[in-house]
Amino acid sequence: MPSKINPFKSAMEQLTNAAKTLNLDPVILSLLKNPERILNVSVPVRMDDGSLKVFEGFRVQYNSARGPYKGGLRYHPQVNMDEVKALAFWMAIKNAVVGVPYGGGKGGIAVDPKKLSKGELERVSRKFIDLIYKNIGPQVDVPAPDVNTTPEMMGWMVDEYSKLVGRLELGVITGKPLSMGGSAGREEATGFGGVAVLKEAANHFKLKRGATVAVQGFGNVGYFFALLAAKAGFKVVAVSDSKSGIYSPKGLDVFKVHEWKKQMGVVAGYPGSAEVSNEKLLQLPVDVLVPAALENQITDKNARKIKAKLVLEMANGPTTPEADRILLRRKIPVVPDVLSNSGGVATSYLEWTQNLSGYYWSREEVLKKLTAYMADAWKNVLAEREKHNTDFRNAAFILAIQRIARAMKDRGA
Repeated sequence: MPSKINPFKSAMEQLTNAAKTLNLDPVILSLLKNPERILNVSVPVRMDDGSLKVFEGFRVQYNSARGPYKGGLRYHPQVNMDEVKALAFWMAIKNAVVGVPYGGGKGGIAVDPKKLSKGELERVSRKFIDLIYKNIGPQVDVPAPDVNTTPEMMGWMVDEYSKLVGRLELGVITGKPLSMGGSAGREEATGFGGVAVLKEAANHFKLKRGATVAVQGFGNVGYFFALLAAKAGFKVVAVSDSKSGIYSPKGLDVFKVHEWKKQMGVVAGYPGSAEVSNEKLLQLPVDVLVPAALENQITDKNARKIKAKLVLEMANGPTTPEADRILLRRKIPVVPDVLSNSGGVATSYLEWTQNLSGYYWSREEVLKKLTAYMADAWKNVLAEREKHNTDFRNAAFILAIQRIARAMKDRGA
């Protein structure tokens, strides 16, 4: 659902709400309203046909009080500065919520990767690193994959960075292939962490066994979330990709749907399911609605039509502040992205520590550590929610801003 809603404005409203509750020092609030550094670069790339195209690239380094900037790189035609600033701010919040020693950053290139060949994508990726490498590094800024970027692309970037600095630096980027220092368990980590939070929320809200789930978005995050939720005993009744959606009240075999999509290119047409639009999927009568696509999906235009008992965000910024207020009035709790999708960055932290130490854990060890991070994050957000008698999002922001403000003050801000 395309939207003209400014995500950075939404992010600053969320910051202001939490700051009021905390009676935050105005100096700290003023600093948190502005990124520490913005990189805006032109990325010239020689295309396969010999022509030269120039793409716009961004890297926003929002706050480093708690550690190196950390956040993904996305390739999408609609990438713009306000979006990247909002995502960088949310990364600072997310890292503080889940308790890893990182600040917040985000980046991207305004490009449609589906229209580029593999060679062109590699040249775009390497040139972007050529332009920003002096401003990133294992102790400075650690990028990772995001929308439309892959472990293979991260491998190209690590290789390019290492050539430029004259030594192999595996810790400069996370989400890499296993052969280049990637972490076991990283592929499913975001979805795995989301399901860990879903289990906690289901217990807290006393959702029945076999509670129904609709997942908007069937990329890496949405697929693994749906797959692992089904394995955990939830009934996944609807999923959607960017082109279509399917619904079956009896439940879907998520793995078979994924195989169907790989073969057909879309989830639509999966046997035994009815086609449903992304918009209608959000309005299905399910226990748990999981937006796992792009930002600004639940707005003041459709929040009154939500029938779910619980919204659990796996996308970044899928619910606008206006929609939040409507859902709060309707007593539909929203477990925010900065809590529920933080499993990816928690595992990125585990990958980074493995790179820096040269010691690597098994998949089981990684997921065990990740489960502990997610359980602690849920417990801490729940405590702030009850302490301040507020909603989950504000509670998560309160928790994070307290941690960031403490680090800023300890540094002398």
